[in-house]
Amino acid sequence: MKTRFLILASLCFTMVGFAQKSEIKTAEKALKSGDAASAKTALEAVSGSISGADEKLQAQYYFTKGKAYAELAKKGDNSAFEEAAKSFQQVLDVEEKSGKEKYSEDTRQHMRALSADLVNSAVEDNGNKKFKEAAEKLYTSYKISPQDTSYLYYAASSAVNGGHYEQALTFYEELQEVGYDGSGMVYKATNVESGQVEEMDKSQRDLMVKSGTYKDPVDEKTPSKKAEIVKNMALIYTQLGKDDKALEAYSAARESNPDDVNLVLNEANLHYKLGDKEKFKELMAQAAEMAPDNADLHYNIGVINMEQGNLEEARAAYKKALEINPNYTNAQLNLSTTYVNEGNSLIDEMNGLGNSKADIARYDELKEKKDSLFLEGAGVLEEALKNNPDNQSILTQLKNIYGAMGDNENFMRIKKMIGE
Repeated sequence: MKTRFLILASLCFTMVGFAQKSEIKTAEKALKSGDAASAKTALEAVSGSISGADEKLQAQYYFTKGKAYAELAKKGDNSAFEEAAKSFQQVLDVEEKSGKEKYSEDTRQHMRALSADLVNSAVEDNGNKKFKEAAEKLYTSYKISPQDTSYLYYAASSAVNGGHYEQALTFYEELQEVGYDGSGMVYKATNVESGQVEEMDKSQRDLMVKSGTYKDPVDEKTPSKKAEIVKNMALIYTQLGKDDKALEAYSAARESNPDDVNLVLNEANLHYKLGDKEKFKELMAQAAEMAPDNADLHYNIGVINMEQGNLEEARAAYKKALEINPNYTNAQLNLSTTYVNEGNSLIDEMNGLGNSKADIARYDELKEKKDSLFLEGAGVLEEALKNNPDNQSILTQLKNIYGAMGDNENFMRIKKMIGE
């Protein structure tokens, strides 16, 4: 009885193996006739039992499956790219384990072609703003060719462009793990006929120059992308609310690229968001030293000083911004406001004074100082009107100053200019 059972089991395995070979051959024939869909159907019929087949048959199955899915991907089935890549990798894994490489070399060629198809499709997706799809295809291309780390870099860039920050962060972290640098050499030469400078690989460029059709060869080194990656990671951490990690990333990025003023500004803004205005002020001062001709920097330094009540420092910053850009309206408005705010700060003391001779003298002194400050604030805006006579913000603020001073003549003049 036992012997009979073994014979039956052997027959079953033989029949399964025969069915597997038959379906694989059916799939191969379908592929030759250009019918990848039928090939896929034939292969699916034996997918559940292929793991029990011998390694030679497994390699044949996965090789055929990889070709079928690669063909489907070419015809527009984007979901087929990953399955094709996975199947081709299984061919290599199976044959490496068995030590027999019947399909491996052909598989590597197909994988290179698949990688190129993925990249081309990703470029098209990016052009159509399908950034998530592009990122996934570029990442799959990187997994096919791990030595081509630039695919991983561009996958992260696509994810960022689409606002898929967590996905981008995963890619950037992987770039750091593999030590991606991104620097390299670009080879150029001038086309003698057209006069255009063209980029090509080194061997081709050298041959073209030697033939005389190109001239003036140039080797250009492209900079490292490490600082950019860390900066992008910091921005993403900030976007995701992971502020501690963002600060760590900014620190690392600034070590790698100490002359990048944008890194200082981004870190300063994060400290401001976290409520550390002293650190914000310190970093903004650093940035101003690094980019002394940046009016926005000086304006922002003025804003933080004004918020902290440091009016003299705020005025100095606003005046510096206006030296660089004389028509910087917000700087003009805020500079005027520093004088008005200082004048208003005297009112409480004025209102608290009594009717004694000394109090009356002090009141007159404070009023004169307040009016002087208000006039100075008005003077800033009158100067601003010369180049921007229709600016409603300037006109409104100027009207309010004259109203507070009781200067009815100028109040009515500005009111008329507003059109009230």
